Amino acid sequence: MDLLRRIQDKTARLGVIGLGYVGLPLAVEFARAGFHVIGYDVDENKVRALNSGTSYIPDVPSAHVAEVLEAKRFYATSDASFLADVDVIDICVPTPLRKTRDPDLSYVVQAVETTAKILRRGQLVILESTTYPGTTDEVVQPALEAGGLKAGVDFFLAFSPERVDPGNPVYTTKNIPKVVGGNTEASTQAAVAFYSQVIDTVVPVTSTRVAEMVKLLENTFRAVNIGLVNELALMCRQMRIDVWEVIDAARTKPFGFMAFYPGPGLGGHCIPIDPFYLSWKARQSGFESRFIELAGHVNASMPRYVVELIGEALNSHSKPIRGSRIHLCGMAYKGDVGDYRESPALDIARMLQLRGGTVTYSDPHVPIVDEHGVALEETPLDVALGNGVDCAVIVTNHQGVDYDAIVRQAPLVVDTRNVLKGRTEPHIFRL
Repeated sequence: MDLLRRIQDKTARLGVIGLGYVGLPLAVEFARAGFHVIGYDVDENKVRALNSGTSYIPDVPSAHVAEVLEAKRFYATSDASFLADVDVIDICVPTPLRKTRDPDLSYVVQAVETTAKILRRGQLVILESTTYPGTTDEVVQPALEAGGLKAGVDFFLAFSPERVDPGNPVYTTKNIPKVVGGNTEASTQAAVAFYSQVIDTVVPVTSTRVAEMVKLLENTFRAVNIGLVNELALMCRQMRIDVWEVIDAARTKPFGFMAFYPGPGLGGHCIPIDPFYLSWKARQSGFESRFIELAGHVNASMPRYVVELIGEALNSHSKPIRGSRIHLCGMAYKGDVGDYRESPALDIARMLQLRGGTVTYSDPHVPIVDEHGVALEETPLDVALGNGVDCAVIVTNHQGVDYDAIVRQAPLVVDTRNVLKGRTEPHIFRL
């Protein structure tokens, strides 16, 4: 197979569609391994930044981008015609939900339409975007075959779920095992050969549907267990039991238990969204996924519960939310990243504003937010505390934040992440 030969001797050219948290690390990893990579994105600001040697993804150092640019192994573009000569096309675009909680495949469809225009014999096309089982077979393959070429015969088609964990210094693109499923055995072999050039472990499965389901199982597993522990946290509060102590004690069991922790709600592009892709597809098949839906309901209710806890804390000082100055410590959905997509902090801020609260936030990774009806610029923590606040709320557990100053200077502190573990000051309220 000519494609396999070019992959093995690294003369195969790679085109990555979508240069976000998934696509950019993948593109740079292949370029650093010696492949020639074209990165395509419709966002011209991203393209300009990359071609100047600047990375906007924390997990990809700007030095690595500059390195592959200087070696002429990477180029970013918003012109799809540059993809015409590539041998492998890897689609890494977002798959959000519509307001109705139905899958929004518009970015995937656009990327596939772009690919179909330049598709030629012998190419390998891989979808990495998280989606429901059947997307590759039912949406991607027919669109690509509309021009007359047949998947598995004239070109290769596979699905490989992204497994990016932003901000994780241990598990990266290179050492996270890669699941791959092709529409034919030959397609699977081509995709395995491709990823094996840069990824330590590649795990082949028997079909694209299996590969699609793998990612949804992984994230639904997390969402359901987080929903369980969130409900346990609400239960323990009613019983005046420290849920954090309960979890710490339970995790000493060396088998049969995996620790999950409560929080202000789910955020990011995967965990809050992927289970709904699965439950939506299940409904199309006549199956009601009650367990998954219930976990989603519990997790979605956590920001509202945090607002109630803030109200309870303020009430202890005879203050209402209306008119109170409430400072959110953290806007990102998880610690030490700048990604605030679907962050529970956005819901908390919006609900506090609707109740008449004056909301500010500090986050060393998020200078400005404008999403979900919340438009705010960051107020540095020392400035906010210096100006005076009625309540500080720890929403994101970033490292390097002066939590001692928060406890010392804020008259009320609501801790949703157990950052202040072991502290017993009466003005601290815990989830």
